[in-house]
Order: sequence, then C-alpha cells, then structure tokens
Amino acid sequence: MKWVVRVLLAASLYLGTVTDRRPSHQPKMRDGYMVLVVDFHVHPFPFSWSSLAPWDLVLEAPRQGLDAVAIAGHNHIWVGEVGQWFSRQVGGVIVLRSEEVHPPTGHVIAVGIDRTVAWDQSSEAIIDDIHRQGGIAVAAHPTQKSWTRWPDSAVRKLDGSEVSQPVTILVASAGKEMAAFHARAGKAAIGSSDYHGLGPLGLCRTCVLVREYSEASIVEAVRAGRTIVGDQCPGPPPPTPLARLSSVLGLAGLLLIVLRPGSPKRS
Repeated sequence: MKWVVRVLLAASLYLGTVTDRRPSHQPKMRDGYMVLVVDFHVHPFPFSWSSLAPWDLVLEAPRQGLDAVAIAGHNHIWVGEVGQWFSRQVGGVIVLRSEEVHPPTGHVIAVGIDRTVAWDQSSEAIIDDIHRQGGIAVAAHPTQKSWTRWPDSAVRKLDGSEVSQPVTILVASAGKEMAAFHARAGKAAIGSSDYHGLGPLGLCRTCVLVREYSEASIVEAVRAGRTIVGDQCPGPPPPTPLARLSSVLGLAGLLLIVLRPGSPKRS
C-alpha cells in the first residue's frame, strides 16, 4: 500500500509542477476603459488566519485570472507592503496595500492606504482616516448583524460595499442582506473572496473599468463607481486536463493515507 501512496503523490507533484504555467492574459476594453479583474479582500499568512504568504498570493493571482489583489492584514498593513514589494521585484500583479479594519462588527476594507487605521473608533472616523490617506473604504460582508455599526452618516461616506462574497454563496439570507445594504449605500458594487486559504483566490471578484494600469487608477475607478460583479465579470481560467489529473491523484493519495488501517500494535 505504501508504494501506491508514494506513486500517487509523486505523480501528482510531477504533473502539478510541469502544468503550472502563468496563463497569458490581456486586459479587455469596455466603453473606452481598460477592464482589470481585482480581488479586493485577500488575507495572507502570517497573523491574518491564512495559508499563503504575501509572495505566494502574488504568484497565485495570475493563475486565477486576476490583475490586482488588495492584500489586507487584520488591523495592520505590513503584509500588504511585503506583497507589494515582492510583486514589483518579479513584475507581478498590482498589489494594493490594504487593511481590514476589524472592530467587533462593522468591518471595513481600507484600500490604497499607507499607514494603519485604528479599529477602536466609529465607522465615520475610520472612513475619514482612510480618505485622508487617499484610500477607499469598502464595507466588508455587511450582513444585518453589522448594521448597528452603520448609521446613515457612515454609509454615505463609503466608496463601495461587498455584494458578492463566499458567504453569499453559502448563505442565501446573507446575500439578500448585503444586497439591501448595497442598495442603501448606492456606491460601487464589490466582489471579494475574503481569502483565508480555503477555496480559490478570486472566487468572487470585481471587474474595474480603469483609465490606465495602475493602483491609483483602480482606486479612482472604484470611487467613481465603475465596477462590475457577477456573471459579466469573467471567472478564473479552467484548469487543464493534466492539472485536473494532478489534483485527483493527490487527493487519492491523501485519502489512502487517511483511510489506511493502522499497523497492529506489538504485544
């Protein structure tokens, strides 16, 4: 049995390695704007409950058809700074330095900032600080339980709100609540994966209509409301048959390890 497991895992690693290619991707044009595909809510390891480091996210993003990612720490931005530095060294995707400002409820994604925003203040004060830094404020997964943190005075200051997010796939009521919040805010619609290491990066995403390929242009486009989510925003490229086979072989090997009966104990 051991040799079967070894063969399956070795074959999975080999096929996964030889089929790992960065897909070619050229941004499309729409209404005179360049369309960039962005995941605005991505968490890295360490200290943000995730499995991929900032540099891994930079390398994974183009595999998932993304042009830009907002790498956000929980109440800090240094992981985004690391990701941005690495991406510039390797000619990777656009990395927006970001923070998930994380009070007990009413979380805010601060995108395009240059210093940490304190979480222990009102939603209005959080957004004001983000705007003073030239960033944009996006309401993160604004389901009904967070609405006590969102008076009208704060909602009016937002630049966008998440309407497509893994929780909207898993919980139908969450999707309805976030859609209702978005209708109340009337700002840019945002799709984000809230990536923590489970599921694919960019599972939910935003198409942003920009004037040029830059971080500043993405921020400006969201502020102007030029975003698209849902079926009109293309998903990740499908895996090749060999890549699928690699996943199947790896899963089979892991299952054999888990299900294989333990060795009998010696008396």
